[in-house]
Amino acid sequence: MLGALLLQPALARKDDRSQPMRVVHADSFSGFNAPNSITTLNGNVELSQGTLKITGDLAKIHVDGNQQLSRIVVTGNAHIQQLDDAGNLMSGDARTLDYDNIKGIATLQGQASVHQQGRGEAHGDTLTYNTQTSEMTGSSGNDGMVHMIFLPKPQPAPAHSAPAPASSAAAPAAAASSPAPQGQR
Repeated sequence: MLGALLLQPALARKDDRSQPMRVVHADSFSGFNAPNSITTLNGNVELSQGTLKITGDLAKIHVDGNQQLSRIVVTGNAHIQQLDDAGNLMSGDARTLDYDNIKGIATLQGQASVHQQGRGEAHGDTLTYNTQTSEMTGSSGNDGMVHMIFLPKPQPAPAHSAPAPASSAAAPAAAASSPAPQGQR
């Protein structure tokens, strides 16, 4: 079963993509920054790029032929989060996260979930989230279902009006407490 979720645009921070990708923490690493190479980060991995944060147990950072960080594959407790330009948080969790750094597309696999603050959430075996457009697709796993929750758009607070007179407020309460006529209960 395939499900798609396209909500009102909530684009990732525009300036995140121009920021450097930082390895905030890893217990160990092996590799180097060279064309067509992979650097492996082990243990308590944390990466950041502006408001984008990626964490997990193990990360493989792929550098393409132009020495551009092209892809990050995180396994074990994979987590991604990012703020949009309005300050709303998108977060996702899965067993594996494959993040295309060029296109800004996160593919979460294995008990995947994506939460969009104030908008909703999706759960499935595989979820693909485009950080640039907020478009999401999902597919089911063994349970045969994709689960989604759509949150209602917040309504503006009603304008304060003068309190109702005491006599009109008491009338509905009295009517509600009087018994219904026989046969209409």
